[in-house]
Amino acid sequence: MTHSMRSDTYPPYPDGGGRGWRDTATRYALLPLRIFLGVTFIYAGLDKLTDSAFMKDGGAGSIGDTMRAVRDSSAVPALVDLALKNPVGFGYAIALGELAVGIGALVGLLTRLAALGGALISLSLWLTVSWSAEPYYYGNDLPYLMAWIPLILAGASVLSLDAAWHRRRRERAEGLT
Repeated sequence: MTHSMRSDTYPPYPDGGGRGWRDTATRYALLPLRIFLGVTFIYAGLDKLTDSAFMKDGGAGSIGDTMRAVRDSSAVPALVDLALKNPVGFGYAIALGELAVGIGALVGLLTRLAALGGALISLSLWLTVSWSAEPYYYGNDLPYLMAWIPLILAGASVLSLDAAWHRRRRERAEGLT
């Protein structure tokens, strides 16, 4: 018995010669996730940066009070203690990180790196702020963490700056041969 490679399948890439709606759906499958996560993280970052109550060491709605409230119920109290050394700086770091991650995901710029950053932000928030949510699926940071994983693995193959740069590099390489 011999085994052969099927030649009637098409890769899920924009220039891969795919035919039919299934190939198109495969190529664009992660685009809604990228848009959702990108817009959500941009919004979250801007919301924090523009909320005068959030960027304070103390007071209702402040990052400082939020961190002090979750310290004893978090999975990693040492991480909360680290943030409490400079709550406002930590608040700015999270907000700017969310903004950078959201922009990267939305426009497909260094998508895998942006997705890794989003996953790390979501992981840190899950282990601290939403760890005590019961049952665990009421906390929203865990689903966000899981949503970033496909983008870490696959990146952004369509409608992205990454895809445009890849195409341009490939065209240049083909032009040299």
